[in-house]
Amino acid sequence: MVCTLEELRSKDVINVVNGENLGKVDNLELNAVTTSVTALVLYGRPRFFGLFGPRDNCVISFREIRLIGKDAILVALDDSGNCASCIKIGRE
Repeated sequence: MVCTLEELRSKDVINVVNGENLGKVDNLELNAVTTSVTALVLYGRPRFFGLFGPRDNCVISFREIRLIGKDAILVALDDSGNCASCIKIGRE
C-alpha cells in the first residue's frame, strides 16, 4: 500500500494497547541517508481548551506501527499517557 503524506494526515493514530486516540499525523521524520521514513510526528494538542498549554509533541517510531488501514493507523505503545512513551521533541 502506498500512501501520501496528505492521506496519512487524514488518519487517526490509535494505540491498540489501551484504545487511546493519539490524534492525527502532522509530519514525517525522514532518514536522508537511507531515504526512508523513520517515524510519524504528532504535534502537541491543546489541553483543556488551551488553558493549560499544549501537550508535548511526540515521535512514533515505525517499529511501533502495527497496521496502516483505510481510516486509522494502529500503533502499539506500552503506556501512551499523552505520548509519554514516545520521544519528546520541540520543548525543553
